[in-house]
Amino acid sequence: MGETIKRIKSLTELTGVITSLPRGGYLVNTSAGYIQFGAPPETLKDTKLLPLGIPVIYILPHNHFHPEQGISMAEVEFPLYFNFYIRQKKTTVYVNPNHIENMKTVLTEANFGPEKLDIANEYEKGSEAIIPDLKSEMSFFRGKNQLSNMVEFLPIDPAGIVIGDVKIVQRPDLGFNVLDKGELIAEVPAEMKFQIQYDLGTTLAEPFEPPEFGITCLGPSHGFDHEQNTSGFILWINRIGVMIDPPVNSTAWLRDSNVNPKLIDCLILTHCHADHDSGTFQKILEEGRIKVYTTPTVLQGFIRKYSALTRMPASTLVKMFDFIPIKLDSEINIHGAFFRFNYSLHSIPTIGFQVSYRNKTFLYSSDHLNSPEKIQELYQLNVLSKGRRDHLLNFPWDADIIYHEAGVPPLHTQVSYLDSLPDDIKQKITVYHIAEKDFPKDTHLTLAKFGIGETVYPDIKKHQYESAYRIMDIFCRIDIFSDLPRDKIKDLLLVVNEEEFEKGDKIIEKDTPGDKFYVIVAGNVSIGGIEDVEDKVYGTFEYFGEASLVLGGLRTADVIAATHVQAYSIAKDDFLRLIRGTPVAEDIMKVAVIRNGKTWNVIRANKFFKHLSSSQVTRLEGILMPVNLPKDEFLFKSDAEKNFVYLIAKGSLVAYEYGQQTKKIGVGDLMWYHLPFENGGAPERDYRAAIKCELYMMKMEDFLSFLDENPGIQMNILYENRA
Repeated sequence: MGETIKRIKSLTELTGVITSLPRGGYLVNTSAGYIQFGAPPETLKDTKLLPLGIPVIYILPHNHFHPEQGISMAEVEFPLYFNFYIRQKKTTVYVNPNHIENMKTVLTEANFGPEKLDIANEYEKGSEAIIPDLKSEMSFFRGKNQLSNMVEFLPIDPAGIVIGDVKIVQRPDLGFNVLDKGELIAEVPAEMKFQIQYDLGTTLAEPFEPPEFGITCLGPSHGFDHEQNTSGFILWINRIGVMIDPPVNSTAWLRDSNVNPKLIDCLILTHCHADHDSGTFQKILEEGRIKVYTTPTVLQGFIRKYSALTRMPASTLVKMFDFIPIKLDSEINIHGAFFRFNYSLHSIPTIGFQVSYRNKTFLYSSDHLNSPEKIQELYQLNVLSKGRRDHLLNFPWDADIIYHEAGVPPLHTQVSYLDSLPDDIKQKITVYHIAEKDFPKDTHLTLAKFGIGETVYPDIKKHQYESAYRIMDIFCRIDIFSDLPRDKIKDLLLVVNEEEFEKGDKIIEKDTPGDKFYVIVAGNVSIGGIEDVEDKVYGTFEYFGEASLVLGGLRTADVIAATHVQAYSIAKDDFLRLIRGTPVAEDIMKVAVIRNGKTWNVIRANKFFKHLSSSQVTRLEGILMPVNLPKDEFLFKSDAEKNFVYLIAKGSLVAYEYGQQTKKIGVGDLMWYHLPFENGGAPERDYRAAIKCELYMMKMEDFLSFLDENPGIQMNILYENRA
């Protein structure tokens, strides 16, 4: 177990008239009070302890979304909640007049849920008695409240914003000048930089090795708690993670906690409040295509919010992940565990679930008002049907492991109610969504502890074929083996060997004959001995050692265990027999020919590819084809050449649009004639070689397939094009 690292910062005093906030954005201290420019997620945690507290005036930047981080820069949802429900104050938000309706869409969805819904088809037949009238329930929680009671949206006037003696003028670069009593007191940058802040918790010295079954807390508290991470967790099932409502920055938190992102391939989104859905979009954009499990109702709310924030069409966003619609009150298999979902009692559509895995049952309440007295009251008010009431009252306390949220009623369960339950039930309950200071001091309840080093490992029944399942699962997750025929998959079990290496062990030595093919099960290896290449590291679900096996010749690099490593190996002859006559043979030959230090450096030189993982680089290397372009030659001379995307490996080209020279581009830059998703049609563009150039070309369909598998890269290309 490693050390506990604190990274959360909360301001207690200002650093000047203008203060750069820890999580991003700027706070200006004026005679009219605090005025905040930009609002990244959890921004209220930055300002909560300041003398004047959380601002009630916000000015939003032109762009409401940070494509590289995958987050909103206009997250006024939680400041609005805090100001309205706790301070009884109204929040004022100044926004580009063209974007006011977008912000209203975001906050209406978060506060009141969808205007129209029909959930009957989300339940299996025979469940009619327990189908909730969500519209009635949401209306009860809403009461007479309107969005206009909570927030006022005002346009950013080109002539300036006047607030008392303060005047704010937007500059041509989209930044802001702030004048107080006629004196310029602050110049606010146009770009609202985002800075990741979180408590890292208890870390591990070695890369995390997931259990057969376990729970890792991503955060134990709620969105107003400035001391701890916001709630969310990971269920590990058959050594693969399922993220549940990941809080913002969970992806960065996991990387810093030595957790390979490829170990998590899906998530469950329970509802669309910012403390639950902000990390969801980050995970979607992180690495590789993931599955999202939720109901159509919840998903539609999520898409409406993020389409409004990103100003991207909903049809574009839904293509960035695989949506798996769940049937409520029915079992669904995720990684060998059986989930049963139902709508909880909350202000907007929200799902909780129960999981059966081998000999254990796990229950997650999600945000839920678990109060028998209130449930009875809602039944008396005809908000709940008898079937819905009975279903809510019959809460499955018999589960082996219970993770239950707690918070402030009427939207959440009071921790005092959970603490009133029988001791044998309390001993099974881990409480989420509550600040440590509000947790009972003397109780049989357990407060969730976050940090990868605090992962919970319940005892589970061992399975006879765990090792065989693991082998097949890992090879199925490696792209080049996805087309391995079924009969060949069976042969894997006859030729795979398990090996372990300690940190510093040399697994492969350069200039020696190749004898094995390797797949990393856990840990990291460093690829060395390649000229001009540094920091080339492979991790879980990646492979190496293929080149000398399929091409002949000697090993071209050293491979050293950077950590403790678990690997599967296949001897040379067995490997060649396994892939012979299959699509794998052709694919792995392509990778073996192209994968070298040069391609690594060229790919990493590209602005969209600079943060690719080694597995993403390998995938891209598999579709590259080297070509030369003579000096003064144009790239798109024929229609056939317009069906390729090009990456500059050596030399430079001059870009032209509508026949006019625009800029010079060099190594690592991408070139295309037209991408199908470009908005407004493509300009008449071409590129001329300033000197003799070496390029890598990709078939358009292969490049689009790569983007489809890596939606974060696609989002960055889309966003730059949209801007």
